[in-house]
Amino acid sequence: MAVSQGRELLILWAGRHQRSEWEDLCGDYRGRVSRSVPVRERFIKSRAAGDGRARLAAEGQALMAAVPDPAWVVALDRTGRGRSSEELAAWLARLRADWPHPVAFVIGSDLGLAKEVLENARERISLGPLTLPHELARLVLYEQLYRALCIEAGIKYHRQPLGGS
Repeated sequence: MAVSQGRELLILWAGRHQRSEWEDLCGDYRGRVSRSVPVRERFIKSRAAGDGRARLAAEGQALMAAVPDPAWVVALDRTGRGRSSEELAAWLARLRADWPHPVAFVIGSDLGLAKEVLENARERISLGPLTLPHELARLVLYEQLYRALCIEAGIKYHRQPLGGS
């Protein structure tokens, strides 16, 4: 897969830690994605002080400040729209064809995403109805982006179920 020019994917995530075991796993998929499309990541460190509301608001402001202008902001939120891998691939292909600016995926900390982030997002995507730790959500997002790019390119990574229930 050749690297496309101009349509960068940006992964912004808030949290308290950057744990190396998650970095290794995400780094593998980040490298795979980057063979098809430029990808950057930015960690927004959660503020340790303050109550939950103050921390959530501060994280939201920091996340939104890190989004380039213009960007297509996609909030990862369990109340967002769920898509199959094929639907995600088609959506990402359309977006990359029609939108010449970065696509910023925003992942909240253990507190979720601030109202400001959700209101400023052009879309909300759900990775499922379960609540996931932000580190796991980031890994699942990377894997699904890689899978979507493989589907789009016709690479034999994604397979259809053979049947059954």
